[in-house]
Amino acid sequence: MPNSLVSIIIPTFNSEKFITEAIQSVQNQTYINWEILIVDDASTDNTVELINKIRAKDSRIKLHLLKSNSGTGVARNKALKQAQGRYIAFLDADDLWMPEKLQKQLDFLHDNNLSFTFSSYDCIDEDGNPLGKRVIPPQNLSYNQLFFCNYIGNLTGIYDTNFFGKIAISSIRKRQDWMHWLTVLKKIKKARAVPETLAYYRVRKNSISASKLDLVKHNFAVYKQYHGYSWPLAIGCMVLFLFTQLAIKPFYIKKVSSLI
Repeated sequence: MPNSLVSIIIPTFNSEKFITEAIQSVQNQTYINWEILIVDDASTDNTVELINKIRAKDSRIKLHLLKSNSGTGVARNKALKQAQGRYIAFLDADDLWMPEKLQKQLDFLHDNNLSFTFSSYDCIDEDGNPLGKRVIPPQNLSYNQLFFCNYIGNLTGIYDTNFFGKIAISSIRKRQDWMHWLTVLKKIKKARAVPETLAYYRVRKNSISASKLDLVKHNFAVYKQYHGYSWPLAIGCMVLFLFTQLAIKPFYIKKVSSLI
């Protein structure tokens, strides 16, 4: 296990402002046995050119181009099919990993005989400045907890394909990360988080401006489409989801003075 290959999946779309820094945060890992599988979702800016410049000097980086814009779910699934590693990890093109992220997670999996783990993460703004906010998930997360709130930052999750196989990713454009981790927790019932902060999540201006109605709609779709619930049951679950988001999840968000 200590030398097992880790496949890192990065979907990109018009990510020229951030992709170089994201890739460098992987290249700076203390654990070096990894491959990056980048799938570009028909970018119209210089994203592909920047990736090609970097991968010309690092054979661990692979790139695949989608002919038309299909969403992150399709892009991630394309990368997943090509992945060769025992472990699968995810990083979005605008997020960053701390240098010991992979090593600490792999050690934690090995030492505790686990097949999946995740961690806390700090929030930064578009320019990479700390926002003074840390998201700390439950250290022992149950399926029932995850059912009503996605406590797992997608940039922190890592799982063992020897246990799960390759877990297919939904092609739904929104919330497929939550559905992915629900699939994991449905099998193992509980998951343990590395009790450290190992990544930086970039809060984008366009994500802040997303309407509350759209957020409700996308989360409702998880209960209606992924779980296949009837309208009344899905609405009931959504009420409990909103309660969890507003009354419980804030306790897992802490103010910090962090530096990058």
